[in-house]
Amino acid sequence: MGGSMLGGVNIMNNIQSSQIQELRWYVVNTKTNHEKYAERNIARSGIECYLPLLKERRIVRNQIITAINPLFPGYMFVRIDLAQHYRTVNYARGVRKIVGLGPMPVEVDSAMIDSIRSKVASSEVDMLQRPERLGHGQRVHIQGGPLSGLEAIFVGGMPGRQRAMVLLHTLALQARVVIEVDKLVPSVAA
Repeated sequence: MGGSMLGGVNIMNNIQSSQIQELRWYVVNTKTNHEKYAERNIARSGIECYLPLLKERRIVRNQIITAINPLFPGYMFVRIDLAQHYRTVNYARGVRKIVGLGPMPVEVDSAMIDSIRSKVASSEVDMLQRPERLGHGQRVHIQGGPLSGLEAIFVGGMPGRQRAMVLLHTLALQARVVIEVDKLVPSVAA
């Protein structure tokens, strides 16, 4: 336990020494299925949060149901001044950590947040079709939905759902993202 507190002190020293004074977007990794819980806890502190949600229709027990789920399971975004809000966010209930490279959290470009917001606002996923087969490690192109136009690596299908796990190379880091399989098309080699 002492080691993690020491790590937190070192991160805070790095943040304070960089004298970040602006509100910037960061990615927060939440505990499994705790995205909304973490969002509520952070928002109570007056911090701007963004949890992109996606409405999807699927067949369950021969009935079509509509569910609203996080676009990035296990992740959400916060707009904070690191020096002022790091501890409040990083130690909020439902949060695992602020995502970073090494000891410093990685900033997310606000244009990317705006792009996701505009695409999610009009997105509804219909997961009633059977998608074509994709192979592990295959490069895919995302067509439709909030991540439309991005390239990813197909990791695998998810049992019981018509969703897939892909490895997305963006935000200066690699992120595993769950996405609708029918939005994935094999990339044509250049």
